[in-house]
Amino acid sequence: MTFVLALAAAVVGLGNLWRFSYLTGEHGGGAFVLLYVLCLFLLGVPVLIAEVALGSYGRASPLIAVREAADRSLRSRAWMCLVALASGAALAVLSLYAVVAGWSLAFANNLRRGEFASASVVDVADFFDALLLDLPVQVYWLSVFLLVAMAVVWAGARRGLGTLAWLAVPVLIALLGVLVRFALEHGDLAATRDFLFSVQLLDFNWQSLGAAMGHAFYTVGAGAAVGICYGAYAPERIPIGRAVIAVALFDTLVSIAVGLAIFPVLFAQHVAPASGPGLMFIAVPYAFGNSAAGELFGALFFLMVVVAALGTAVALLEAVVSSLVQWLGLRRFTAVLLAGAGCWLLALLAVESLGTTSPGAANLLVRLDHWAAGVLLPLAALLGCVFVGWRMRSPLLRARLYRESDGFFSLWYALIRYIAPPAIVLVLAAALWSDWSRLN
Repeated sequence: MTFVLALAAAVVGLGNLWRFSYLTGEHGGGAFVLLYVLCLFLLGVPVLIAEVALGSYGRASPLIAVREAADRSLRSRAWMCLVALASGAALAVLSLYAVVAGWSLAFANNLRRGEFASASVVDVADFFDALLLDLPVQVYWLSVFLLVAMAVVWAGARRGLGTLAWLAVPVLIALLGVLVRFALEHGDLAATRDFLFSVQLLDFNWQSLGAAMGHAFYTVGAGAAVGICYGAYAPERIPIGRAVIAVALFDTLVSIAVGLAIFPVLFAQHVAPASGPGLMFIAVPYAFGNSAAGELFGALFFLMVVVAALGTAVALLEAVVSSLVQWLGLRRFTAVLLAGAGCWLLALLAVESLGTTSPGAANLLVRLDHWAAGVLLPLAALLGCVFVGWRMRSPLLRARLYRESDGFFSLWYALIRYIAPPAIVLVLAAALWSDWSRLN
């Protein structure tokens, strides 16, 4: 149960809070939900099972696990480069999580003090713009968040990650339940139903397929070596396949519940839905600030954001720290300081670029998000699929998935070999094509 809760805390991140609901509304409502669930269980889940199985086999850090699997399969140790790539992507994503979590702490503090009561959209937007230019405040809040994440990782797998899992997931569910109830009592349910759950086939196209595939990989953290790291801590007798499926179901339910917590309040205040920072840091504070007793519930919403971000941040940091400890022989405290300092410096550069006027520098945060989530993570996931599906010996994998049926193993093995890699290539090609189109 601790393993399932820890993995659930790791995969329920910011993608659930500012991407899924908006993508659902923009790409056909219920039709997109069905397509996303199909992509999740045919693409994202098999990749996560592969990562957990690899970690369960190695019983070590991601770097050592891949080395051991390569040695036992008589393959080149050059495959360890996929872990180096995943670790770099993990640090980049962690720095972004620290920045966004810092913003969330700042907004929670201001909502708690009632500073957004009856504020206009312009007032909220001006506050957010001022926050982006206030380097000391941003550094303070992101440092608080990072220090908490580092403390959890330094405490170790059982006292740190295990304790966080048993605290974070129940707190997340409780906060989400309170927010959904508030939204159902004070929000516009009819508009939310039409936006999220009605089938709008006119908005459903080939771009919807790309969005569903991309989010299916993004939401389970494929390519960040989190599954490999947590797989090393999994009990020997755990049914890996069913555990990952349970986590994926929980992730999907949280995504839908977040939509039910946000969009009724937005529609009640006649706010057009947005995606990304525009949704979370302008539309949501305005909507809660103009609702009855909304400041309290708005502060709870941003507290939920921080809890969700913390679970993922700890998982990303642990994946890097465990490799530093076992590969370089560092003490855990030293490895945590080293990885945390690297992430803090990258986050500092990102927030500092928001206040500069030099050409292109202000896009550093956006570029980090694009290259980490849109290129590095899918590339590491692709290498992982090829290694597990085509280079690692099948009996080694079957021994890790021995509690699953032969039919389950055969289906998963076919998906990881023949379906997931081409899908990841399509996601990568779409991201690169989008970049090329913008440049030209």
